[in-house]
Amino acid sequence: MPVKIRLARRGRRKAPFYHIVVADARAPRDGKFIEQIGKYNPLTKPATIELDRDKAFDWIMKGAQPTETARAILRFKGVLYRKHLARGVAKGALDQEKADQMYNDYVEAKEAKIAERFAQSKQEQLDFYKMVSGTPKAVAVTHVAADAEAEAFQNVEVSDDAEAPAPEAVAEEAAPEAKAEEAAPEAKVEEAAPEAKAEEAAPEAKAEEAAPEAKVEEAAPEAKAEEAAPEAKAEEAAPEAKAEDAAQEEE
Repeated sequence: MPVKIRLARRGRRKAPFYHIVVADARAPRDGKFIEQIGKYNPLTKPATIELDRDKAFDWIMKGAQPTETARAILRFKGVLYRKHLARGVAKGALDQEKADQMYNDYVEAKEAKIAERFAQSKQEQLDFYKMVSGTPKAVAVTHVAADAEAEAFQNVEVSDDAEAPAPEAVAEEAAPEAKAEEAAPEAKVEEAAPEAKAEEAAPEAKAEEAAPEAKVEEAAPEAKAEEAAPEAKAEEAAPEAKAEDAAQEEE
C-alpha cells in the first residue's frame, strides 16, 4: 500500500490552513488519513509550520513519499537533513553523536532565524500602523493588576494581637456627624424664621387693609353733615321767605 505525506485542507473559504497528514495515496485529499504529524498556515508572514520532526523522520525512513509542498516543508524543518545525516552514519562517514550534534545545531540556527523573521514582520506591521493612524495605543492589562492585588490581599497576615481602634478615634470620626446633627436645629430655625416674619407682618398688612374702611367710616359723618347742611340752610331761609310774603300782603 503506497503511503504519502501530504496536506489536507482545512479552514473556511478564502482563509485556508492545512494539516500535514500521512495517508493512503488512494484516499481523497480531505478524507481518511493514518496519522496527523503537523499543521501549516500559509497566511501568516512568514508561514507558520508546526511539525513533529521525529514522527516525520520515522515515516520518511519507512518509505513514505511526500508531495512537493510536503517535501519543501520537511526540508525547511530539517527532516530531510536528518535523513541525509542518517545515511552518512549508515555508511560509516559519521558517528551518531556527531550527526546528532550537527542536526541540533542546524535546528537551533533555523529556529533563531525564523524567530528573527517573525520579529521583523511584527515590527513592519507596527511601523505600518504608525504611518497610517499614528502611534498604536497601549493595551491596558487590567485583569493582571487586579489578580495581583487580590493575591497580595489574600497573603496579608492578620495577627490576633492587632490593636482595636481607639474609642477616641471612633469618636473623632463620628464627631462630624454629631456636629451636623447639632447644627441641624439651627438650620431648621433659620428656615422657619421667614415664615415667622411673614406671620408677624401679616397683622400689619391686615391693619393696613382695614385702614381704608375705617377712614371711609370716619369720613362718612362729615359727608352726612355736608349733605344735611343744605337742608338746614333751606329751613333757615324758609322763615325769611315767609316774612317777605307777609310784608307784601300787608301793603
